[in-house]
Amino acid sequence: MEEWNIPDVRNKNTRMADLRSTNGGNPSKQRVHKFMLTNRRNCVIGGVVDVISFDLAVVLLETDMGMLTIKGNDLHVNRLSLEKGEVDVEGKIDSLIYSDTAGYAAKGESFLGKLFK
Repeated sequence: MEEWNIPDVRNKNTRMADLRSTNGGNPSKQRVHKFMLTNRRNCVIGGVVDVISFDLAVVLLETDMGMLTIKGNDLHVNRLSLEKGEVDVEGKIDSLIYSDTAGYAAKGESFLGKLFK
């Protein structure tokens, strides 16, 4: 008689709850947050929810992993696809800063107010 291995599904509810919290309740559309930087000039970012603002010095993005601030010189958003959650940024990139959006709301301060303080 052949022995069958049955997978452990006891934590199935926990895994599904984690998926729902990261993608609006649709586990089939879970996005992966990716960041690829090439020679500090070109970056491709996946898992982008929204573009908050951008200019030649700062690009502010809301991602699945929190707020992402890209600082540099001569920054340009070359490609933007919010349906796919992808953004391409080109220019001299000096810094990448992740921050948690929940921390600012809990303190009663806006994220932009804290950023430009």
